[in-house]
Amino acid sequence: MVVEVAEIRSYRLSEEGNQVTIMMKDGTVHNNLIFLDEGPMEFLESLHKYVSFKKTSSDESLYVLTDKRTTALDQALSGLDLVDMAAANNTDRVWRTLSDFQKDPYTTGLSIFSKITDKILFSPGEKEFRPEEEMAELLQGESVGASLDISQSVHNEQEENTDWQLVTNKSRSCVMSSVQACERDAPLCQLDWELHIDSEGMVQEVPQLLQKIFKGGIEENIRSEVWKYLLGYFHWHHPVEVRETNRKARVEEYFRMKLQWQSMSEEQQNRFAAFQERKTQIEKDIGRTDRSHPYYVGNNNPNVALLQDILMTYVMYNFDLGYVQGMSDLLSPILFVMKNEVDAFWCFVGFMDQVGSNFELDQGGMKRQLDDMTEIMKFVDPVFYNYLEAKESGNLFFCFRWMLIWFKREFNYSDTLTLWEVLWTKKPCKNFHLLVCAALLDTEKSAIVENKYGFTEILKHVNDMSHRIDLQKTLAKAEGIFETLKVDNTVSDRVVHILGLAPPKPTSHSHEEVHNENGDLPRPVQTRTHLDNTHTREQHVTESSCASSSSVDNSSSVEVLSEMDEEQKIENSLNPFL
Repeated sequence: MVVEVAEIRSYRLSEEGNQVTIMMKDGTVHNNLIFLDEGPMEFLESLHKYVSFKKTSSDESLYVLTDKRTTALDQALSGLDLVDMAAANNTDRVWRTLSDFQKDPYTTGLSIFSKITDKILFSPGEKEFRPEEEMAELLQGESVGASLDISQSVHNEQEENTDWQLVTNKSRSCVMSSVQACERDAPLCQLDWELHIDSEGMVQEVPQLLQKIFKGGIEENIRSEVWKYLLGYFHWHHPVEVRETNRKARVEEYFRMKLQWQSMSEEQQNRFAAFQERKTQIEKDIGRTDRSHPYYVGNNNPNVALLQDILMTYVMYNFDLGYVQGMSDLLSPILFVMKNEVDAFWCFVGFMDQVGSNFELDQGGMKRQLDDMTEIMKFVDPVFYNYLEAKESGNLFFCFRWMLIWFKREFNYSDTLTLWEVLWTKKPCKNFHLLVCAALLDTEKSAIVENKYGFTEILKHVNDMSHRIDLQKTLAKAEGIFETLKVDNTVSDRVVHILGLAPPKPTSHSHEEVHNENGDLPRPVQTRTHLDNTHTREQHVTESSCASSSSVDNSSSVEVLSEMDEEQKIENSLNPFL
């Protein structure tokens, strides 16, 4: 690997301290550099001869590189002593404040001048700085004027109005700062699975079973059997005899539909333009779907032929939708798990029932999901969302690939299987995949913000996240976001609807009272609970969700054709990364 030192923007050290990930100014993320024995210190010392670097305040493992002349200027500005410069991240505050002058010189100037007066910085008689946290909040706001409340007049000792006004920060705290990752459990094992099946073959205690799958996934040896239930091919409360009867009927129906397209003559196909177009697209896509995976590798692989047969039969099953690029990526893992053509087809039908709107020609389903994701981000991390919006990324188009094929390209094959079965449980709420997106964005937030990435760099950085994501940590954080929102009484009605949260209700300790920060009237403690999936879940269209291919190489069949009603610049910028 060869890189220009001048093009390096930052690097990240692994928790073990033996791996370095280099990130470039254009958003490129290079493969991890693994060091043995004494670790990467010699490498970093050599790098330090050419550039300066500093640890970021938001992520202790992320180091941002700066020119030595910039560092010298930082030190000179620090000597002005406008604010407490003891903390390592205060140079960032100075530069961000200077940047704010370009956006809003009037408001920023008044804010800074107020901070260097005795009335704001010092108490009478002695020099006392405001708490560092409060200074950081006031200086780092993306929109200073929008987050300051100057409506309160200051009174003197005689309770007379003065010419001063009290400046306070009225911005809402970030929900993500209070999120605690939840613990994950071991996957569902064969013994535990068998304990849920009674003597007639019916599955018992389904809610508890789904919770176990959500918390840990499914062991490989029982995955094909359990997936049939999760995808609606089998029904939980059907005995063995009913399941076998239904399966025989499904086998007959499948081969009847398969015969329909196989028996069409070439002349018929030539007069059936829509059919011919879909057949051509399928043949093109299966040639580049998961071809590096052992199950599909090699020329004349019979499993690749099965992919084509199943997709062609699905065209006959659902001709209104037919085939759209990306569907082959959803079928491939299912066929790998089922190892059976008919079972794979009907499980694929169940999957498409959930995510079919992802492939609508007008992309209405994807637009709705991006809108819903925007609402969630505005609530859980408004500061980060403001940054994205300032960088022309507020539409979250860089999440498009995640949502389209359910993160398939972001994880390796094994992790993709686990993630899908977790999402199929539909726990702990509707549209949990959107919280997975929020968790991924929170993980990469420091890299995006500290590197000052813009629209193109964000797209490239997100694209390069593929195969670098820890699935279990991501799921733990996503569940933590849900748990935080569940007890937050300030959640907007839109977010409540998107996730299917119940209205807040008093707890069993409703007599317990708490006082607000002003010590005013007490109010009862309230919590928010989740609406029961089986009774009150609404069929929200964004439930049809997203994904992105994983163990597939970059020649996967996902070539997203974005026809969003936005500027042509955005469309042209998206195409190289998808």
